[in-house]
Formats: sequence, C-alpha cells, structure tokens
Amino acid sequence: MKISLHNRYFKPISQSPNGEVSDETVFHYRQQGDIIWATYEGGSVLWGTLSGIITNHELIFTYQHINQARQFKTGSCKTTIMVTKEGLRLLESWQWTCDDYSTGSSELIEIVT
Repeated sequence: MKISLHNRYFKPISQSPNGEVSDETVFHYRQQGDIIWATYEGGSVLWGTLSGIITNHELIFTYQHINQARQFKTGSCKTTIMVTKEGLRLLESWQWTCDDYSTGSSELIEIVT
C-alpha cells in the first residue's frame, strides 16, 4: 500500500528527554512523488523545516529549527510509518547533528480533522 503524507498534520505523543518537540508542536507534511517536506512549530520550537524521501513505510530526512532560546538546531531522522484505524503514526529514531550529537526517539500521531 502506497502512503501519501501530503497535507497531513502530526503532533508528538512521546519524546526522548533530549528532544525539543512537545505535544504543542504541530508538523505539516507535504509530498511530491517520493520527496517529503514539512514545517513545524509550537512549544519550544519557534519554526522548523524538514526534507527527505519516503520509500515504502519509511522516511529518511534532515531537520532544522530555531528554538525559544534562539538557538539553531539540526539533526537527521529515520521514521517508520504505521497505519492504524485512527490514522497514521510516525515512529522516529533521530540524532542531533549539532551540540552533543545525542540520539533519541519520538512518536507522532496524525491529527485528523
């Protein structure tokens, strides 16, 4: 089954302690073919973007954002897409490409309107 993320919204429901997103952060995804991109903001994130590719049920992307402290943060992420009866879930494994280069995980759920 081919999945499209175009014009879908997501929010985190869990996050590693070293991450910066929260349940106040909203991601708006777009897609053209196998290229994906998103903007995100809310909580400690003033503004962020991500871009990458989608293959089967997996996303590979890089991200960058500016946090409330006006720090520029960057990272990379590998995400597994799960299809549930409530909508899509994104299971993320990420790593900062700045500061301490630590790793973490997040889970996002689709906001269905």
